[in-house]
Amino acid sequence: MIQVSQLQKTYMSGVRRKPTNALVHVSLHVECGEIFGIIGPNGAGKSTLLKSLLSLVRPNSGTIKLNGFFPSDLRCRQSLGYLPENPCLYDNLSVNDHLIFIARTANLKNPLAQQRIPEVLAMVGLDHVRHKQIRTFSKGMVQRAALACALFTQPEILILDEPMSGLDPLGRKMVTDIIRAYNDQGNTVLFCSHVLTDVERICDRIAIMDRGQLALTITPQELLDITPDVRGESPLETLFVRTVGAGGQQ
Repeated sequence: MIQVSQLQKTYMSGVRRKPTNALVHVSLHVECGEIFGIIGPNGAGKSTLLKSLLSLVRPNSGTIKLNGFFPSDLRCRQSLGYLPENPCLYDNLSVNDHLIFIARTANLKNPLAQQRIPEVLAMVGLDHVRHKQIRTFSKGMVQRAALACALFTQPEILILDEPMSGLDPLGRKMVTDIIRAYNDQGNTVLFCSHVLTDVERICDRIAIMDRGQLALTITPQELLDITPDVRGESPLETLFVRTVGAGGQQ
């Protein structure tokens, strides 16, 4: 379960240290076993919110609890898997060695790690290149390798920032199937994406974020009920343009 209450984050930018609000009193509740998607324009605060959950960014005020623990608690960190928007892996290592490194940092015993490595690499379609250096991988392959790292310790909560970035249609289908299979085991998924069709198809609930605020939260069924059919546009695309456009005109 993810609980966020009145989260506020302000950055001081420029020579004159002008305050910029990245998060404005954001409150969010994600149930255990839910797939929750966040969409929004660039600069809406999506990545800042995810990094706050991971204790990579320290909010100015507000509270966060993940499965009942604060983000700084080691018990909380052990239950999380994270895929950043721009994965930074040790590209001189093979993906196999990279996962061994993760196993050691997570105190995962070697027999269990050796069993888990081929499982997770097969899951992301990289088992056949497990001993190749990551520097030889395409962008899409790096993205899938980073997803393998996020899934490796079998976390209870999976946080994904633009998981479809750099993937071709087959790669997107694979990641979608992985998210669903992971969720079917009772785990929680929170992710941000610009690919509205994927969000609309796999999420239990969707939030639209704009200028540091959660503008609205909706289920796919509610989306169909309130959004008229517009030829050539998905219901989520129609609602997104309407919501963000209205916010920009205020």
